[in-house]
Amino acid sequence: MLTCPPDTPVHEAASRMRAAGVSSIVVVEEDRPVGIWTEHDALALNLSLDSTFDQPVTAVMSRPVKSIRAEAPLTEAAHQFREQHIRHLLVCEGDGKEKTLRGIISLTDVVLNQGIEHYLHFRTVGSLAGLNHVEVAEADTLSTASKRMREARVDAILVRLDGDGFGILTERDLIALIAQRQGDIAVGKVCTRNLFSVPASTSLFQVRREMNERHVRHIGVARDGTIAGLVSFTDLLSGIELAYVDELRSALKARDSALASSERNLQLAEKVIQTSLEGIMVTDAKGRIMRVNPAFTDLTGYQPEEVIGQSPSVLQSGRHDKAFYDRMWTTLSREGQWRGEIWNRRKNGEIYPELLTITAITDEAGEITHYAALFSDISELKENERRIRHLAYYDPLTGLPNRRLFRDRLDLAIAHAHRSEGRLAVLFIDLDHFKTINDTLGHAVGDELLEQVAAKLTGCLREDDSVARTGGDEFLALLPEIEDFEPVADVAQRIIDSLSEPVELRGRELVIGCSIGVAFYPEDGQSGEELVKHADIAMYRAKQSGRNTYSLFTPAMNEAARRRLDMETGLRRAIEQQQFHLEYQPVVDGAGRLVAAEALLRWQHPEWGLVRPDEFVPLAEETGMILSIGQQVIRQAVAQAAEWAGEVPVSVNLSARQFADPGLADCLENTVAEFGLTGEAVSLEITETALMSDVDSHVITMARLQRAGFRFSIDDFGTGYSSLAYLRRLPLDCLKIDRSFISEIEESAEARSIVSATIALAHNLRLGVIAEGVETAGQARLLTELGADSQQGFLYGRPASADALTREWRL
Repeated sequence: MLTCPPDTPVHEAASRMRAAGVSSIVVVEEDRPVGIWTEHDALALNLSLDSTFDQPVTAVMSRPVKSIRAEAPLTEAAHQFREQHIRHLLVCEGDGKEKTLRGIISLTDVVLNQGIEHYLHFRTVGSLAGLNHVEVAEADTLSTASKRMREARVDAILVRLDGDGFGILTERDLIALIAQRQGDIAVGKVCTRNLFSVPASTSLFQVRREMNERHVRHIGVARDGTIAGLVSFTDLLSGIELAYVDELRSALKARDSALASSERNLQLAEKVIQTSLEGIMVTDAKGRIMRVNPAFTDLTGYQPEEVIGQSPSVLQSGRHDKAFYDRMWTTLSREGQWRGEIWNRRKNGEIYPELLTITAITDEAGEITHYAALFSDISELKENERRIRHLAYYDPLTGLPNRRLFRDRLDLAIAHAHRSEGRLAVLFIDLDHFKTINDTLGHAVGDELLEQVAAKLTGCLREDDSVARTGGDEFLALLPEIEDFEPVADVAQRIIDSLSEPVELRGRELVIGCSIGVAFYPEDGQSGEELVKHADIAMYRAKQSGRNTYSLFTPAMNEAARRRLDMETGLRRAIEQQQFHLEYQPVVDGAGRLVAAEALLRWQHPEWGLVRPDEFVPLAEETGMILSIGQQVIRQAVAQAAEWAGEVPVSVNLSARQFADPGLADCLENTVAEFGLTGEAVSLEITETALMSDVDSHVITMARLQRAGFRFSIDDFGTGYSSLAYLRRLPLDCLKIDRSFISEIEESAEARSIVSATIALAHNLRLGVIAEGVETAGQARLLTELGADSQQGFLYGRPASADALTREWRL
């Protein structure tokens, strides 16, 4: 406690307060306190007068000095500060003349030492109702600032700076200025310019900690980026008291509510126990059953009178050994609860799984008084789990293992074979013609067929073998522990023979077959993934070999599969980057005049160079990419025909996949129209085999396009069906005799007869004839004599670019 005599000048009292870092000084005369001068009292001084600093402290002090008994609780001091609007109390012992001064307590002491963390943590600074926002301008004088602070009853004021933001001037700052005998100058020269602030959402606990760490008693409060006010120790105390009163009121209300509802809660608990769907059993501390609920009877079959007083062991199934129950009781003793799955026995002897929770109930001394057990029958849950596990590892249609389970078994078999230096085989089985049956007769018939196939496959395997359905009409078989090829060949042949036998389904006799690929461990792969992949490649080779057979994997097959994959990837990129271009071969009449040009597809790969059509067209057909390629070909060919002003018709080859495309006719008609041409500028060539796939549909498409002016030619005539029936039905314009007949026409009388008959047949059907592959003048002379309308071949020009053809024929 800082003291001074009555005649101490004001500036000296302020200097002593500043040096001691306190907010008040007690004026003592003859060891008796006669008054107190505080930072707040300094606000009343007229700083514009020099005499203010030299006047005795008794002239400006507050009297009398308020006091509090030393034994009073801290909350009483807080109450006096709030009610009397003061910040300091003398602490005394005794009463009357015997009163002894022990010290002084300030508002700051209360805030820092009262047990208030609970309130501070859960209240924010923004929740304080009394946030003051008193401010002065930077140019205002100290007298103006102190007057505003005194009128607003605040111990600090905001200073709005000319630049941006706020500074702060506090009562403590004024004490320092008084100690320095500072006159009435502008507050901007002496205020603290860097005002520390916190968001309004900051907890009071954090605010108090910031005040302590920064040694300040005021912090700015910001809302939406701007200063909304100041918070001080006084505000903290007010907020704490308000929260305390609110909490006390809530506590009393809660107590009354709890007392009023305790009986209702007991009744509710009783009802919950009686109506619970879970079985409930309560025992005493020694484990004797004291009570059970109706659900207990429903689940176990025991009536209450049959088990009360008995041990819960009456429910034991015998499936768990003594160690299981020892672990249960150890956990229950250590943690106060045990929860887990257990098998128990009903009164009728049925064993069932249940989910059981046992809880130890203790008294206030921590002694166990009862045990409460809650349990439910989880038989249905267990069955659902079993079904889910089965679905995860088995094919739902056939009941065979699925790919996941097969791979697990294969990995185990490989590990075993590796340890024992043994061998095993993987068979990749793909059904032949299944898609046709499925599409024609429906998925229901297809599913029944797959079920019968699964049964046949299982019957063909050895006892330790496994078979799985991996998707669609594909199956995998695992043959472990084999010594040589013979057992594998026997199994593969049995499968082929069994699946080749007719199957009776819904009054129909169906015949399918299968193609099988075989890969061996360790020769054909070290991992399950490699073995399945190589067996798949071998199966593909079996299909290429005529189906209904098996093929063993060879490294060459893997190389072929890699080339196929590279080719497929290259084709997709070629379509995207339009790497395809056309070359044109001339078609001439009997007089050697140019009458048409056949567009021939070429692929110039940036790395592989020129790729022959027979290398990539079959794959494009199989993958369906031929449709995109065909659209590019049609567009290029029509564009070139337009360059030649439609004077030289361009013939375009169509694949079977293209001709079956429903959008073909629209594509052709729209493209020629776009380039200002008619169908007469384009001739369409298609093979006999492609036409025979769906004659009725093709007749409709051809008739539509013929009406638009397009002409149709049968390409490679004589190498396919050569059926007179379809020649009569199809709206054709021309036959192209295959080069295989033309190449022998000079040496072979038989070849000449075939060509002659073909020409005569075509003319009788009012069809034109083009002879392909003409390479010699002798062949050309004979074809002219036999009546061929047009000729095409190296004799008249090799396939070349459009520019070269234009120059050669002066188009």
